[in-house]
Amino acid sequence: MKNRKIILAAAFLFFYAQYIYIPFQTTYLTALGASAAFVGIVTGAYGGAQLVLRLPVGVLADRVGKHKIFLVTGMLLAGAACGVRTLFPDAWGFFFASLLSGVSASTWLSFMVMYSECYGAREQQKASGRIVLSYNSGILAAFITGTLFYEKVGMRTLCVFGIIASVIGVALCSRLCEGKTQKIAPSVPELLKICTNRYLIFFSVLALVQQGIQMATTMSFTTQILKNLGAQESILGLSSIIYMISSVVSSFVASLKWIEKKSSRFWIATIFTGLSAYCFLVPSVGYIPLILLLQLIPGLASGFLFSILTTKAMSEVPAEKKSTAMGFFQAVYAVGMSVFPILTGNIAEIGGMIASYRLMGVFALICVLATVMLLRNAREG
Repeated sequence: MKNRKIILAAAFLFFYAQYIYIPFQTTYLTALGASAAFVGIVTGAYGGAQLVLRLPVGVLADRVGKHKIFLVTGMLLAGAACGVRTLFPDAWGFFFASLLSGVSASTWLSFMVMYSECYGAREQQKASGRIVLSYNSGILAAFITGTLFYEKVGMRTLCVFGIIASVIGVALCSRLCEGKTQKIAPSVPELLKICTNRYLIFFSVLALVQQGIQMATTMSFTTQILKNLGAQESILGLSSIIYMISSVVSSFVASLKWIEKKSSRFWIATIFTGLSAYCFLVPSVGYIPLILLLQLIPGLASGFLFSILTTKAMSEVPAEKKSTAMGFFQAVYAVGMSVFPILTGNIAEIGGMIASYRLMGVFALICVLATVMLLRNAREG
């Protein structure tokens, strides 16, 4: 029980430090003269580092059999990334800090695995919902902090808040208790075999699209669209807060029993349909209040949908291979977090924001079709 509370609190602080600057990063870098393409590269660097490191970190965690060291390391690196942004508050400073943040985020799999180990096999959806709720709450708190203080204190001070959160997180993680390491860890080739599991692959690809769209739109260029429509910094912050409130509420809902009355197939297809509508509408409506309302949709995807995808991806994974499987899952969706913002930024440079968002909408529709066609029976859905 003690570990549950500590991990949830640490997850809150971890993502507070990781996202304190996010609502204002795009407009901040654009004001410094960075192009949309370079902003996409900065945003994508966060996912790129995770793409490279998450599977190796997962394998290493399974071989070591312990997670506390990864939690502490992740918290330290999150604070270090905020430190780089504080010391070098220019476009290239943010690029290198994004890489460091990605290295830090690669340890997130240990947060999730260690927390899931606190629950039985029948409570894994509940565990996923609660840990996602915790990290979404951390992001929400970060966005509220940014909205309240960005115009008063600026970007560098926001990053100092992130450093403080990281230091507190390290102190908390140092109090975690771990059992004895398993005597015989599976070999690396044996661990990697889990990466061929069809459930793990399929739901990882769906998460790739969900996370990629979120990073390329809601976490990046939607703020620029609002700025172009004349929105003040407080409105940009409000936009992110609405999105995160939706994420927090839907994460909580995902941990409740009643969602099992409908199949995962239904929920996944429905939310991806809404995500597609979001991508088609946001760059074309030209009305700030409506865009703010639409921010509820990616919030549902970030909380409710992502919890379901995580649980389903891990549904056939044995305990001794969980970190490797989680590393694979997170590495795959990191492809979307890295590639989609870069793709969106480059298409926006060539054909405009509407064209780039429409492409994201098409990706979401492909996920709807794949879900309906491939998850046919009750066991799979």
